[in-house]
Amino acid sequence: MLLIDIEGIKSLNDLFLQIIKQNLSSDALLWLENKIELIKTEEKSMQLNLAFSHLPRLAGKKPIEVQTEDEEKIDGLLPGFSLNGWTADRLSRVWLLMQVPDEHKETYIKKINGLFIASEMNEQIALYSALPFLAYAEEWVARCKDGIRSNIGTVLEAIMYHNPYPAHFLSEGAWNQLVLKAFFTEKDVNHIIGLKERSNQALSDTLSDYVQERLAAHRTVNPEIYKLIEQKNQKI
Repeated sequence: MLLIDIEGIKSLNDLFLQIIKQNLSSDALLWLENKIELIKTEEKSMQLNLAFSHLPRLAGKKPIEVQTEDEEKIDGLLPGFSLNGWTADRLSRVWLLMQVPDEHKETYIKKINGLFIASEMNEQIALYSALPFLAYAEEWVARCKDGIRSNIGTVLEAIMYHNPYPAHFLSEGAWNQLVLKAFFTEKDVNHIIGLKERSNQALSDTLSDYVQERLAAHRTVNPEIYKLIEQKNQKI
């Protein structure tokens, strides 16, 4: 079950590199390209782990600048996906992950899982942002579900905002948990890809109960909750 085909991945890979070149210094870019060559030839994960960890020192953490035409190309290749608000180190880390050789499934999964296990907050943001581009997409569903349980707002946003992976791969139960977590943590659900398309009766029923609890406690209710409930009722 592909989210984007191989040619689309190649096009995004080239486009991301082009944007990186526009946002990194020549020294940082040379360092990154040299690391990529080492990562492509190593059997273990030492160079991958070092590069992934050290990237912010070279790339910096400034928000990237993306040309309008590049934004349009990205949306055409992967509808709904956006680099809006990304920093240079975040994009560089995601692009780095796209270069990890994936010919041997077990080795590839071991390398990526190793990064997840050792990751701190900003590394998690990059890893979850990279979900649409990782090989063997179904293998990362459990990682995505783990991320939804996070209490770190920026990590949740990396999974929820402009990320097509959850809508494409999560089961109904896991999807509903993501949407509920978004409302509970007061995220902007308008940034969630597939929110309307994946509406379902179980989610509508849970949201209806949530509304009653909020009203009984004299608390405000996000208007988007009513929209989801009404949309589901209209389908019925």
